[in-house]
Amino acid sequence: MPKKEFVREMFDSIAPTYDRLNHILSLDVDRLWRRHAIKAVIDGTAQQILDVACGTGDSTIAIARSAAPGSRITGADISEGMMALVRSKAEKAGVADRISLQVADGEDLPFGEGSFDRVTCAFGIRNFEHKELGLKEFYRVLKPCGRVVILELSLPGNKWLRKLYDLYFCHLLPKIGGLVSGKKEAYRYLPASVHGFPPEGEFRRMMEAAGFRDVTGKALTFGLCRMFTGEK
Repeated sequence: MPKKEFVREMFDSIAPTYDRLNHILSLDVDRLWRRHAIKAVIDGTAQQILDVACGTGDSTIAIARSAAPGSRITGADISEGMMALVRSKAEKAGVADRISLQVADGEDLPFGEGSFDRVTCAFGIRNFEHKELGLKEFYRVLKPCGRVVILELSLPGNKWLRKLYDLYFCHLLPKIGGLVSGKKEAYRYLPASVHGFPPEGEFRRMMEAAGFRDVTGKALTFGLCRMFTGEK
């Protein structure tokens, strides 16, 4: 099965328990990482913002809460099962009128060139089958002088922290995730996808090859997460 179809079916299957498990397994630190990203996205003016691989909408909703009046946030994801949860969450948060949703492949976005002031992608690009195509699409749909902000899980540099990380991610997480969701294979995929993600320097070069300038990579929480930014 192609990776794209595997990822789509996997996230459709774990959608009902995804939010609860995500916050439990990350010890809620993912909320802090999202706040860092939002600061790099919002500039106080009305913006058109695209959140790619939006999943169940945590980042989409957080951006909608923080964006200036008149802003419009579009959430796009390949998994209909994940996105089915976004609308009700947005209504509860009081921001449903600021959000539109589109089932879409991040490697082939159905938006015109220069449509958005900002493009964000939180914990999703490692699942792309062809990351370089996704980055080119992010660049294409950005307006001139627009910015991309990418959050992604990463491997800590400290060797002792790395041992603890591997113990938790490779052994405990699949067991906990499997018990709660009934989909142990999905939580085996998570650590494998993080281990397979390019190192910071290599990913920055991929962003530059896609056309981005002033590319940066910032380690968060001892390198457990990295935030990448680039300008068009």
